[in-house]
Amino acid sequence: MEIQYFGANCVRITTKKASVVSDDNLAKLGLKSVTRPADIGLQTHQGALAHGAQFVADMPGEYEIADVAIHGVAARGHMDEKGTAGAVIFTVSSGNLKLAVVGHIYPELSDEQLEQIGPVDVAVVPVGGNGYTLDGTGALSVIKKLEPKIVIPTHYADKAIKYEVPQAELSDALKNLGMEVTETVDKLKIKAGELSDTTQLIVLNRQ
Repeated sequence: MEIQYFGANCVRITTKKASVVSDDNLAKLGLKSVTRPADIGLQTHQGALAHGAQFVADMPGEYEIADVAIHGVAARGHMDEKGTAGAVIFTVSSGNLKLAVVGHIYPELSDEQLEQIGPVDVAVVPVGGNGYTLDGTGALSVIKKLEPKIVIPTHYADKAIKYEVPQAELSDALKNLGMEVTETVDKLKIKAGELSDTTQLIVLNRQ
């Protein structure tokens, strides 16, 4: 499995037979869309467009395409009222690896949600805060519940991105997250059986 970051909450997850792109609303934020016709799109909230993909998952449920199993779990959006579920947490499984795309959720996960999500190897978690998405403190709460082997932070301040709400600098978000960066890379390649026993924080450079 290979993971690339394109800004905001957009990542590309590439397996042997499929390419999955999450929350490609980049064109709305001053960047270029990265979705290709053969891609599978994930849309964790209504504002996250996924036009141009061969298939788009935007609702809770189970989907299986090529060698990828996708599971959407309903969640309260970060700005939703209590008792509503306007967001979706997606897990993407291929082989013996599972990745979770957290999205802009409220930082409280029930036992039922955690059971539906199950164990994950990688968690892609927004950290920019300012009332729009998880901040470092909220992200840490979610990470502690998911217990992934690798955390990839997303949706932080970037001069090239025109966010609707200003986002925290990555350095400030990480202070609240309370985790040290393990490494910074252009793309992350992972294999089952090669993951650390302790949680690693890996920063991906925007492509």
